[in-house]
Amino acid sequence: MRFIAMHKTEPRWEAGAIPGEELISRVGKLMGEFMKAGILLGGEGLRASAQGVRLRFSGGKRTVTKGPFTPSNELPAGFLIVRTASLDEASAWASRYASIVGDVEIDIRPVTEPWDIGMVPMPQELAARRYMLLYKADAASESGRPRPAEQRAKLSALFEEMSGAKVLLTNIGLRPSQHGKRYTFQGERYSVVDGPFAESKELIAGYAMFQAKSLEEASEWALRYGTAVAALEVDLRAVEEP
Repeated sequence: MRFIAMHKTEPRWEAGAIPGEELISRVGKLMGEFMKAGILLGGEGLRASAQGVRLRFSGGKRTVTKGPFTPSNELPAGFLIVRTASLDEASAWASRYASIVGDVEIDIRPVTEPWDIGMVPMPQELAARRYMLLYKADAASESGRPRPAEQRAKLSALFEEMSGAKVLLTNIGLRPSQHGKRYTFQGERYSVVDGPFAESKELIAGYAMFQAKSLEEASEWALRYGTAVAALEVDLRAVEEP
């Protein structure tokens, strides 16, 4: 089974702070343990929301809000990671997605690259960068009902087109939050709440995706992840399988 641990942002990250050497080392060590166990499937951090846009689609109309975002309903239903020449191009693909699924809210934010946090020099010629297109949960996605067959077919065609254009890098859907857990950290102590979650009021700062045999096993890794990234809150969600 695939799971994803998503940690929430804090004011310092939203203000544009970059991780220190100790934090980078601690996270790197944990990622190494994930890899040694043969379970790591991916993981990324996100830049501050001031560098992104929020798209709301309702009744066929699109509203664009430039970051920084005021947190509202931040419970994700899934996300795409794309590589595009600009934020505008990423927004155009998000609009194509929305034209198929209907009313939806999508946050688009740059994915953190090694040069963003001073690990390597920035490439002299940067033709494209990665963006996360995170679409929010609603009553339909939280119900667990599958999308209509026609909608699934249109999405499949869109994703195939995006892959052919070498734009789509990752496509992850999440199972309803009733299949997950939420961890809140206070120093070395934590509390846990079983899903479903009414919503989430904090923006996502990053994630790690991995394989586990059960929710209980995934929980152990999620707790270690939350400690490594010094998170205040981590949501553990089950990934939708094909």
